[in-house]
Amino acid sequence: MERLQKVIAKAGIASRRHAEEMILDGRVQVNGKIVTELGTKVDPEKDYVKVNGKRIQIEPHKIYLLLNKPRGYITSVHDPEGRPTVMDFVRDIKERVYPVGRLDYDSEGLLLLTNDGDLAGALMHPSSGVEKTYWVKIKGHLTEEKIKKLAQGGLSLPGGKSAPARVRPLRKTSEHDWIEIIIHEGKRRQIRMMVEKIGHDVLKLKRVAYGFLALGDLLPGDYRRLTPAEVKGLKGLIHKGGAAKKAPVKPKGEAVRGKRAGGG
Repeated sequence: MERLQKVIAKAGIASRRHAEEMILDGRVQVNGKIVTELGTKVDPEKDYVKVNGKRIQIEPHKIYLLLNKPRGYITSVHDPEGRPTVMDFVRDIKERVYPVGRLDYDSEGLLLLTNDGDLAGALMHPSSGVEKTYWVKIKGHLTEEKIKKLAQGGLSLPGGKSAPARVRPLRKTSEHDWIEIIIHEGKRRQIRMMVEKIGHDVLKLKRVAYGFLALGDLLPGDYRRLTPAEVKGLKGLIHKGGAAKKAPVKPKGEAVRGKRAGGG
């Protein structure tokens, strides 16, 4: 909730002092009623404010969050089946935010949330070309030929063939391979389907970077706010066609414990 004169000033209608005069003169309405009390508080996202008979457009405070999504959560604001969603971890954020893109229920890792619709839409558009980096645990062992198939693209997927990707081995165990895959597409369950196409199952999938943003040591269920420089960098990716930059080892910004992760 904010003071009415502050909301009017933030909308660019008048200075705060002039807004106070307009309120006292009876030129301001809130939800259809004239308001003349300077101490009146309104919710910019819910209340209808009119000045001189015209509704003002209130730009909400922009929020940009980087969350480490755990497995077992839906990347959605609401789930009709009642399953837990990523919104459980940002309940202390007053502004309404929503996920940028998605991570599957069984996937984990870096997920952006914001209320900046223009930026979110641009980042999710296929033309953005923003690179996403994943670490993938695969059942069995991959041959050089299969790694090449993943990298060169052309695998038949619902919605079209896969584009070329950057693939490199990370480590091996007696029964599994870990690889890194970097793609710029965003087809649903794309990594899993690509791996299935070459005859293997994905046992674990974790997104560790989005463009130049790295997950770093953020714990599952925790989030942090992006710095102004990072927000500027994201907007720059859109104009540069998603060209990736080297991700920082230790991203800046204070981590916040998610609600489900024990943070209150």
